[in-house]
Amino acid sequence: MSQDHNSPAFKKLLQKLQEESWQLELLISGFAIFGLFTAFPHINIAVKAAKNDHQIYSFIILLVVLVSCAILIFNLLLHVVLRGLWIGALGLRYVSGDIDYDELNYGRKFTRYLKKKVGSFDKYIAKLENYCSVIFAISFMLIFYVLAFTFTIIVFVLIARLFLDNDSKIIENDTISYWIGIPLMIFMVFGALFTFIDFITLGWLKKKNWISKIYFPIYWVFSKVTLAFLYRPLVYNFLDNKFGRRISMVLVPSYFLILVGTSFNYKTSNYFNSDLSSNKIIANSNNYENMLEEDEFIENVAIDSKVILNNHLKIFMVLDDDFDDYVFTFNEGLKPEKDIRGLDSDMLIINSLPWRKRDSLRTSYMKTLNEIFMIKIDSIDYKSEFIVSKSIKNQKGFETYIGLKNLSEGKHMLNILRKRIRKKDTQTVRYATIPFWYFPN
Repeated sequence: MSQDHNSPAFKKLLQKLQEESWQLELLISGFAIFGLFTAFPHINIAVKAAKNDHQIYSFIILLVVLVSCAILIFNLLLHVVLRGLWIGALGLRYVSGDIDYDELNYGRKFTRYLKKKVGSFDKYIAKLENYCSVIFAISFMLIFYVLAFTFTIIVFVLIARLFLDNDSKIIENDTISYWIGIPLMIFMVFGALFTFIDFITLGWLKKKNWISKIYFPIYWVFSKVTLAFLYRPLVYNFLDNKFGRRISMVLVPSYFLILVGTSFNYKTSNYFNSDLSSNKIIANSNNYENMLEEDEFIENVAIDSKVILNNHLKIFMVLDDDFDDYVFTFNEGLKPEKDIRGLDSDMLIINSLPWRKRDSLRTSYMKTLNEIFMIKIDSIDYKSEFIVSKSIKNQKGFETYIGLKNLSEGKHMLNILRKRIRKKDTQTVRYATIPFWYFPN
């Protein structure tokens, strides 16, 4: 293939590829739709799991992937339908030729109207071809828009954490850190606003000479932040074409309309909806392991079942970022010099603690945890003996078992209580309440 894009041979090759591109479009769309439909449920489950376990970084990454998949599925399905209609129109043209308005024998008023509004059949085929090509191209360009939005949010978070967050900032001197962080944050806020205005107005800020001179530095910075250099030729090729602009202006709002439409649901009660926490009159299925669907996870605490048939009860608490804080409040000696909670890489293993000391600290951690959390069934106290384990959904957490031999049959309330310190006073708060029925075999 010639490397000179201006050569006649290269332009001739491009023309030939354009004419035959519909075959590649259908091939790519077919494989992509199959792969996306296969992957979408698994990604959706992973998003729910990350959200439930408060894994904010994994949640953001997976949510971006999920949104990108949804956009591609919608656009590619629309592309396949229109391309199928186009192929059908081509076949019909081979059999029937162009529209013969005289053969229809309509009145002159209708004939004039149809000739003006419908026109020739070839015009209809050409319009379908344009729709298919533009929708196929814009499908992948919109993914870059999603990534651009994501990277912009990431930059905001990085500035806040590196310069404005007292726990994670890289400069110890507060004055210097704020003098760097605050101007950067202000620049990002106004830069994002101007970039968004320029985007929705299809480049209005670039058209005014005096505004464009002010906007250019912002445009240059955000072109790096949003990776615009990867898809900029596609964007400007759309913007210089009236048909492409029209499709873009219709497709993007349609996503928001679909999002709003899917948010509607039918409510059957003024007092109870589908997302209520368990208490003495409510039993949420997320608190019972045997009731969890494939895409459901334990939110905080769960037991085996709503009806307990054995003489023991399994209790599982999901581990999240807050548990370390609970323990550090009552045992400051366990608080490390550097908190490693958050995003980490398995390729770099840095741990200065010897194995023996680490085991000792883990034992102390669990001892403190069992002192903080208390178990009660109705008004009876039970000893907490939690150990580190995993649930049937592979969620990391703490597990314990308690005996129920002396418990009467019928309905009971499991209460998980947690100690906390407020204004130097130790208080006890309710962490979870789960109703269950005990009918031993």
